[in-house]
Amino acid sequence: MCSLAGLKFDGLMQLIRFPEGVPWVRYHVPMDTNGTDIDVVGHTCTQQEYEIHDLFFANLNLILSEVDSVGTISASLVTYASIQALKPDLIINAGTAGGFKAKGASIGDVFLISDVAFHDRRIPIPVFDLYGVGQRQAFSTPNLLRGLNLKVCKLSTGDSLDMSSQDETSITANDATIKDMEGAAVAYVADLFKVPAIFVKAVTDLVDGDKPTAEEFMQNLVAVTAALEQSVSQVIDFINGKRFSEL
Repeated sequence: MCSLAGLKFDGLMQLIRFPEGVPWVRYHVPMDTNGTDIDVVGHTCTQQEYEIHDLFFANLNLILSEVDSVGTISASLVTYASIQALKPDLIINAGTAGGFKAKGASIGDVFLISDVAFHDRRIPIPVFDLYGVGQRQAFSTPNLLRGLNLKVCKLSTGDSLDMSSQDETSITANDATIKDMEGAAVAYVADLFKVPAIFVKAVTDLVDGDKPTAEEFMQNLVAVTAALEQSVSQVIDFINGKRFSEL
């Protein structure tokens, strides 16, 4: 039994470098006999400890990016590399996010994302402004939503943990309930290659709360990761063996 970021897998297979020349490693985990496998790709570190920040499945191929690979650049790179190497049928991006209590978010909430957009790519020129926001819809999974009774919201993505006044204006315009540092970048690359993508996010901190963001994030990370583990495991179980039309 192996646990990566709280996710537990039986029968963990060999570790190999993936792809060549980058600090990622790949684990192959056979799940069952119906052809569903998981590939776990993570950023190498000495203690082999991982946090959930980027999570992808292709035929339930799973890719993890270690905590020091936070942000849209790393998310884009690992998504691109994974699509090229693994030819995924579906991408799942699972991770933590900051929430807005004014929009109904609470610590530990787990959301299934309906729409994603950027909040820090400001290009005040007609048409270019829409490109900067980069609003995209997640792959629709109404049966998954009903089956697991998850909350639904919109996600806004940027490259900073804190929030400037300009970021706040853009996040409000995006009608986002939570914000992260990877989701919209994953969606951008997935959309380029026409790979369906869904997003599962758990709230570690309240951006409009009373505590400093970094302090609250660290305080709640372990407990929220456990809640995310449970939800992601349920998502895997629900998706396993189903057609897209059944999701």
